Amino acid sequence: MPNNQKKKLSQSETFNYKNWHTLEEEVVFEKLASDNTGLEPEEAANRLLIYGTNALPTKKLTPLWTILIHQIMNPLIFILIAAAILSLALGDAKDAIFILLVIVLNSTLGAYQEYNAEKSAASLQNLLKITARVRRGNKEFELSSEDLVPGDIVLLASGYKVPGDLRLLEANNLTSDESFLTGESIEANKKAGRLPENIGITERANMAYAGSIITSGRGIGIVVSTGINTEVGQIAEHLNESESAKPPLVMRMEKFTKQISIVVLLISVFLAVLLRLQGLDFASIFFVVLALAVSAIPEGLPVALTVALSIAASKMAKRNVIVRKLPAVESLGSCTVIATDKTGTLTVNQQTARLVFLPDGPGFRISGQGYNGDGDFSPIHKGDSSDQERNRLRELAILFMLANEGSLTRENGEWIHFGDPMDVAFLALGYKLGISPDEVKSQNQLLEIIPYESEHQFSAAFYQQEDMTFIAVKGAVETILKFCHQMEDQDKTVDLDTVKIEKQAEELAAQGYRVLGVAGAKHPGYEKKDKYEDSDLPKMVFRGLVGFIDPLRPEVIDSVNECKEAGIKVIMITGDHPKTAMAIATEVGIAQPDEAVVTGRKLSKAGSSADSEFKTLVNSSHVFARVSPTQKLEIVEVLIKEKEFVAVTGDGVNDAPALRRANIGVAMGSGTDVAKEISSMIVTDDNFSSIVSGVEEGRFAYDNVRKVIYLLISTGAAEVALFMAAIFAGLPLPLTAVQLLWLNLVTNGIQGVALAFEDGEPGAMKRNPRKTDEKIFNPQMISQTVISGITMGSIAFGCWYFLIVVQGWGVIESRNIVLLAMVLMENIHVFNCRSERVSAFKVPLSHNYILVIGVLAAQGLHILSMHLPFMQQILEIEPISFFEWGVIFALDLLLLLVMEIYKLIIKKLGYR
Repeated sequence: MPNNQKKKLSQSETFNYKNWHTLEEEVVFEKLASDNTGLEPEEAANRLLIYGTNALPTKKLTPLWTILIHQIMNPLIFILIAAAILSLALGDAKDAIFILLVIVLNSTLGAYQEYNAEKSAASLQNLLKITARVRRGNKEFELSSEDLVPGDIVLLASGYKVPGDLRLLEANNLTSDESFLTGESIEANKKAGRLPENIGITERANMAYAGSIITSGRGIGIVVSTGINTEVGQIAEHLNESESAKPPLVMRMEKFTKQISIVVLLISVFLAVLLRLQGLDFASIFFVVLALAVSAIPEGLPVALTVALSIAASKMAKRNVIVRKLPAVESLGSCTVIATDKTGTLTVNQQTARLVFLPDGPGFRISGQGYNGDGDFSPIHKGDSSDQERNRLRELAILFMLANEGSLTRENGEWIHFGDPMDVAFLALGYKLGISPDEVKSQNQLLEIIPYESEHQFSAAFYQQEDMTFIAVKGAVETILKFCHQMEDQDKTVDLDTVKIEKQAEELAAQGYRVLGVAGAKHPGYEKKDKYEDSDLPKMVFRGLVGFIDPLRPEVIDSVNECKEAGIKVIMITGDHPKTAMAIATEVGIAQPDEAVVTGRKLSKAGSSADSEFKTLVNSSHVFARVSPTQKLEIVEVLIKEKEFVAVTGDGVNDAPALRRANIGVAMGSGTDVAKEISSMIVTDDNFSSIVSGVEEGRFAYDNVRKVIYLLISTGAAEVALFMAAIFAGLPLPLTAVQLLWLNLVTNGIQGVALAFEDGEPGAMKRNPRKTDEKIFNPQMISQTVISGITMGSIAFGCWYFLIVVQGWGVIESRNIVLLAMVLMENIHVFNCRSERVSAFKVPLSHNYILVIGVLAAQGLHILSMHLPFMQQILEIEPISFFEWGVIFALDLLLLLVMEIYKLIIKKLGYR
């Protein structure tokens, strides 16, 4: 229809309509009020005002000052601020300044990380900031993709990036790379014409999606969606609306710090009431309560935690896992479910010929994997390895190497490849059979090639030897069979058995193989032409089937088994074909052979993540195929709501919402910038096994976090026990607030940081994941903290009582001895903390030499302080004899004896 007669475009209709692939071309034009000549410039300008620019939505960045306040609004920070105030109240400005520096350091680091995360969706904008070739008013020109509107006619060619969602009007040998959106590893073949309604994005061959890249051919499409209404726009919207699940460590530390705050408050109130009942004045009560609160607050905890996580992050980097957010270090170790994609993570992402079958039955297995000549062939059945069969196999190889547009060469010891993955895979198979492409081409004069076209599903080569013209064809089995009237049978040809060949191809496809057929023909005196067409192909002889698969990474099976031993459920979520997905999942051990694949279509029929049928489907299988980005997000949401800690892997824009929603998002190193920026960590080698290594390091990190907390809290409990015993006994306070801060920030501060360097204990991957509602202070942590705290407190109080009451020493002299006793006990206790289950004598010192140095440094620093006038005045301490030091050390060894007995008991009781 003429442009001036086009109806007005309905904004709500185009925004809401999603089934453009189901309409006839005329109906598409009618709905969009456009035609082949394109929009008139005036109409396009008007629509730009209505629909807005073709750009993706961005979430308004949170101001940096707001993020800083958010970092400070943390119970542990409140405790540290309180400790700083208490230190000032007690006249110790230096310790108060030190604590404030800790707060500033941690808050700044956290704010920086959070601000970077806020910018995660920004790179989505780059997908649509391109130039598009458009037809308007029957004239063709280029314009910025941001000015594109629904109804525009867009011209596509190889190398172009698609600027909006298009319904294709013409497609000539058109293919596109949509892997960033669909997860499909193979290029999508495109065609014009309407398609059925109930098909997923990956099957909509008549659509081209914004952000995809045209890899071959030419086409023309009409814009049906722009900006937020494109498929990638919907992903961006989900990304902006969805919130990341809190890392497990953050959740546990929030609970832990609240518990500590409540305990300190209750003890302080109880003690204040008790002292008042004893007749103590308010000023004295105030300073006693302040000193006790200081002893209970773990001032060195934030620094020790940061160090522990940083060390683990460094160890992960050596195992190909780059951590972007420190809490994620432990998160991976806490995961109960790993939702992995398939291509490139479980597989090598290189198509490889694995099986070859000749028409009359002989079959061969091909070893090796990837785009190289490393490998060999062996017969599937005995008797198939005769010289005749090997020669037939070589002749087959010559056919598919001639009908080939790829390139595979070895240069300086490295294999270099170009072209279509299937062509390259065919060449790799030829090398394994001992045939070089250059050798084949030198012996045969190539006349012409009919290149592969998605609509025709085959490629052919015409070549000449002397006076004979030969033809080689390879492609989809059903297509190749149409060209054939005979098949090869040993040294003769027989009538084609189509049923037999199709059955064999179907069996291979059911096992996850991509199956291609090869045929050949010869024709004496064939007329040489400048260009050969399909009609020039004679009736041919079917020569064989080749089964391709993207093979598993060799180490993946062991890694999946390791996950099972560690109590981690592994599921696969992919955009690939269900049969391929199930074949890989079964081989790797993720799924059982009789398990059903859940497809995106099934999920669509089941509703949303809030529906019970949807939840049932998610829990019924380990394999999800042909899944859309929204469905992947919903699967993750279901798992998180069921109290699972979920790690999600991904590499494309389509994975971004799920990566953001997961407890831990793991991007592939070869993936898109969007996936990397939204994730908490990046696997540089794209390998599932590296993820499992990261899980192990995460578990080591959590164990070390617990060890540090155990050290700091148990020593704090010892100080509280010492104070309470002294108060009940009516004795003076055994330590000053300054001395308590010295113990907590210097002695324990040095040792806590050193303890964070501890190597992982064996058996970490033999334990089930921690329960999602498990607190850091679980029964074992409580029992060991109480026992060690009471033991240290009792030893220190016994020493205090003996010096004050029995020996009649002065308060300052007695405090000097008690402070040294506490320092030595902390030096000893840190070796108890190296393992919650294993004897201190069985943990090799070689696992952490830094701890040994830290203990010597802490003790040396205290001894040095006893001899420095400046420190003597601040800490109210003085030198003692070596004999006195030895007696105190021997007394403190009682702690080691008690804790060794404790570990022996819990081992007998079966605690792990």
